[in-house]
Amino acid sequence: MKKVKKVLCILLCLVLLLSAVGCSAKKDDGKKNDDSAVVTVVDNNGNTVTVKKDIQRIVVCDIYPIPSVLAVFFDSASKIVGMAQPSMVAAKNSLLSELYPEILNAETGFIDGTTVNMEALAALNPDVVFYSSGNKELGKQLTDAGYAAIAISANKWQYNAIETLNNWIDLLSQLFPENNKSEKVRTYSESVYNMVQERVSSIPDAEKAKVFFLFQYSASNISTSGNSFFGQWWATAIGAKNVGEELDSDKSTNVNMEQIYKWDPDFIFITNFNTAKPDDIYNNTVGSFDWSGVKAVKDKNVYKMPLGMYRTYTAGVDTPITLLWLAKATYPERFEDVDITAKTKEYYSDVFGITLTDEQSARIFAPLTQAGKLSVK
Repeated sequence: MKKVKKVLCILLCLVLLLSAVGCSAKKDDGKKNDDSAVVTVVDNNGNTVTVKKDIQRIVVCDIYPIPSVLAVFFDSASKIVGMAQPSMVAAKNSLLSELYPEILNAETGFIDGTTVNMEALAALNPDVVFYSSGNKELGKQLTDAGYAAIAISANKWQYNAIETLNNWIDLLSQLFPENNKSEKVRTYSESVYNMVQERVSSIPDAEKAKVFFLFQYSASNISTSGNSFFGQWWATAIGAKNVGEELDSDKSTNVNMEQIYKWDPDFIFITNFNTAKPDDIYNNTVGSFDWSGVKAVKDKNVYKMPLGMYRTYTAGVDTPITLLWLAKATYPERFEDVDITAKTKEYYSDVFGITLTDEQSARIFAPLTQAGKLSVK
């Protein structure tokens, strides 16, 4: 009897031991499952952010090119539930909404400029919120409210549009590894940049084209790029001279016609941050400004910048193609062999798996006037 009790006691101990091990294993498995359900990234402000892995609802605040980058990155805009009005206007008047009509369902009323209505944001129930790295106050507000908030920078790489795009894609590829496009985007964009450099690097300083970027334009205002904005990088990248480089200012700066006459640029590139077209410059249809004496106007070298998935003056998915387009417009004899429409189709197909028709590709280089508005009103 004692032996039986002893055996039973031993068996009971074994059962308890195995149960404890099983519970421990389950707890460990649970911890592993919890860890595998999230992803941790370092954003463009150096913040470590933990986000749920199965992201279904994305809101983009005041970093306007990012909705278009996300849509092309996913080849879908179904996850984008909120974005700012300037992003929406560009989407409505570009190829983006034709390829991804669902992007027009995104809400815009939660943000006014850089101010976010937190109640309206909460109604969108986002899994992740992207915001401009320069708006640290908003970042703190979002984080304090419990959102997974990720800072995205447009100037961390000194307005180098190629490096900015590459780093945006790197970050998105870390967040969404199943859609990793880092290598493809970087390889293609750097190959385009290197090809352009091979063709323009030998141009003597005295022979470099003088270019003027008409950033914003109205009856009362002309603004351009100083030496710390995208215009400076674009000009340098295509072997040209930004006439506004003497202006020591970050982002855009206001100028007058007297200054423009003094610079006398060879080329004028109009961004899609205003509604002007080349004919408005040739015919002096905006305000009382008279452009007739400027060399670029006399030579009919005024161009509207492309509007691909977003306004191409900034970094975005169209950056490699924009670089080629600017280089060819400025130095056509050095890029005679470059078919921009064909290159655009090649880029979207090879890098993103997106097939564009000839008509869709060509339309990127003939943007609608309405795209220059920054409000849907």
